[in-house]
Amino acid sequence: MNVVHDSGPANIAWEGNSKEILSSFPDDVKVTLGFSLRQVQNGRQPRCDHRSMSSVGKGVWELKEGDARTWYRVMYLTRVNNVIHVLHCFEKDGKKTDKRDIETAKSRLRAVQQRLRDLKDR
Repeated sequence: MNVVHDSGPANIAWEGNSKEILSSFPDDVKVTLGFSLRQVQNGRQPRCDHRSMSSVGKGVWELKEGDARTWYRVMYLTRVNNVIHVLHCFEKDGKKTDKRDIETAKSRLRAVQQRLRDLKDR
């Protein structure tokens, strides 16, 4: 996933309420996840834990951070047309990701893919 692009930092497209949810995370979590998103924008590896989320779709990754209370997640689609689409941000308490969160990310991914197809057809 360490791909450097010469076109400068990618733009961020916030899908649904993902930006508002990320903004509600504790400050130290926001700093870590925000810095990692910035790393991804610049074609670098994120600084926090991360993993591929092929269960959501091809090219979808998850940034992971936690505190004493819970775990925080940011799911995003890798750079497409110089844009990183943040699909979903959420908190989780257990080891498994809640089906609702997977479905939210999948639904937003489908909407992004449809918009990209519509742009291509113009």
